[in-house]
Amino acid sequence: MAMMEARAIARYVRITPKKARQVVDLVKGKDAQEALAILRHTRKRGAELVSKVLKSAIANAEHNLELDKDDLYVAEVRIDEGPTMKRWRPRMRGIPAPILKRTSHITVVVREKEG
Repeated sequence: MAMMEARAIARYVRITPKKARQVVDLVKGKDAQEALAILRHTRKRGAELVSKVLKSAIANAEHNLELDKDDLYVAEVRIDEGPTMKRWRPRMRGIPAPILKRTSHITVVVREKEG
């Protein structure tokens, strides 16, 4: 039987990839419900964003593939770098200094457990 997987992607999320990746390492390979519980109790801004995408992936698995949400696990979570918005702020003697507003693309893949 083919491996059943569902994915969800949030693009152009206004958080730096470095900050979002701190949260992602907590949930890789965990059961989907356990991962949601971990994210709910993690005090980082990235946890809320990753949780939202994970919920979407679970909903996609239930609705589109008719999988049971209790049999799902987090197979893959990727934080890719999105485009960086460049802004300028005057500093010493009015010389402009760059401000980089980084964005991320968050991808979550959930798979059905075998057996």
